[in-house]
Amino acid sequence: MIPGFNPDPSVVRVGDDFYLATSTFEYLPGIPIYHSTDMENWTQIGNVATRDGQLGVPDAPTNLGVWAPTIRHRDGVFYVIVTDTAGRGTCVFTASDPAGPWSDGVVIDLEGIDPDLAWDDAGTAYVTYSGLVLSGPDIGAHRGIEQVTVDLDTGAVLGAKRSLWSGDGGMFPEAPHLYRHGGFWYLLVAEGGTERGHSVSIARGGAPDGPFTSCPSNPLVTARGTARPVQCTGHGDLVEGPDGRWVVVLLGTRPRGMVRSFSALGRETFATPARWTSDGWLEIDPVELSPRAAFGWEAPLDAAPGPEWIGVRRRPDQVWDNSPRPGWLTLRGQDEGMGALRPVFVGRRQQHQTCEARVVVDAAVGVGGLAVRYDEGLHYEVEASDGVVTARAVIPGFTREASARVPSGAVELVLGSRVPPAEGLGHVSSDLVYLGYVSPDDGQPRVLLEVDGRYLSNETAGSFTGRVFGLYTVSGRVDFQRLKYTGSNQ
Repeated sequence: MIPGFNPDPSVVRVGDDFYLATSTFEYLPGIPIYHSTDMENWTQIGNVATRDGQLGVPDAPTNLGVWAPTIRHRDGVFYVIVTDTAGRGTCVFTASDPAGPWSDGVVIDLEGIDPDLAWDDAGTAYVTYSGLVLSGPDIGAHRGIEQVTVDLDTGAVLGAKRSLWSGDGGMFPEAPHLYRHGGFWYLLVAEGGTERGHSVSIARGGAPDGPFTSCPSNPLVTARGTARPVQCTGHGDLVEGPDGRWVVVLLGTRPRGMVRSFSALGRETFATPARWTSDGWLEIDPVELSPRAAFGWEAPLDAAPGPEWIGVRRRPDQVWDNSPRPGWLTLRGQDEGMGALRPVFVGRRQQHQTCEARVVVDAAVGVGGLAVRYDEGLHYEVEASDGVVTARAVIPGFTREASARVPSGAVELVLGSRVPPAEGLGHVSSDLVYLGYVSPDDGQPRVLLEVDGRYLSNETAGSFTGRVFGLYTVSGRVDFQRLKYTGSNQ
């Protein structure tokens, strides 16, 4: 439904419009907001965290930062509540327009992750969350699903926290969402971990604080032990769709290879039908694969970055400069490459299983190029300096390079992926990534390096994000023009 790095989706309906938010971890701007009128076609309309200070991400280690937002609406106000791990903690942001601007955020003093926000008829705000211990001697321990009531204006916790439910036996009960339907309050949770054991379960009670009774049909949805093309399904949120039918949005992965071991795009957003049964329980269909058709786009790079552009621990607008050379983007290096905590890098999410990106680069007085990133230790890039193009693959403990001489001046760099050739029962990896440039002699691509794509995957990287490709500068000044992207799910 929303391809590429878009995990932990949460959705809200306001009239005939639907708004969805996902996690961003160490990337900025934080928390994209997507809009749809049919729950099928989605457009990014903005981001929640677009200013310094809204999130404490600049020094957040990989895998920390923005975890699992919940988006809700009440009395004309949009709310996003989120855990900013290694940063400000649990924060609530508000806006009158989901496209922004959003408030600076109010901090709630609680220890846990994946907060949900719901109100009763009296207007009492309930924050329900997963009791993951984030510090101290018990760091990493799970206390199940917990809840507090809060003052959303001040962030004050009102009264003691209470334990609600610990799921139906799966590890890491998390991602709670609380709803009222009919005569019950329903508590939807994820359990089993965000890997292959991921699942969605539900319980219900007569009040928002329980007690809650488990559904006898739990888990309601899981892909574990199946041959379904979408795996790791969980972390769901429930909404009534445009035709009155209920829908669950949830995360999943699309692993590839003979044993389906590697998911290049990370955790993505999917949707699946749901329905209420005659005895008042929820049913959720297995997640079907309906990928977007092949498409491409071209970004001329001659104007300020749109909301789809992201950077690593800093926003693209903090390094993006169109003033030195009309029609071009200029990035100035800080003598750090793609392994830096905050590289000079502006990127976009990879949206297809195989794709190709090309960009014209003028590195006459600098070093920079085109990269695809999973984290600081896992990135592939093709880099230009005056008269030289270098392709590089970096994985922990190993770097591979190949170079070629080219004429001075601008050069078009190429970074893409393709399906590996089948051997025996098929190929094992997710894809092969190729790095090169377009020859000025005949206009044809020259591949300098082709490397296994499995290292930049959800399973190998161990990162909660996904592939992000984009432009970077190591040193000096580098100018970029006409970034082109084409993608396919074949």
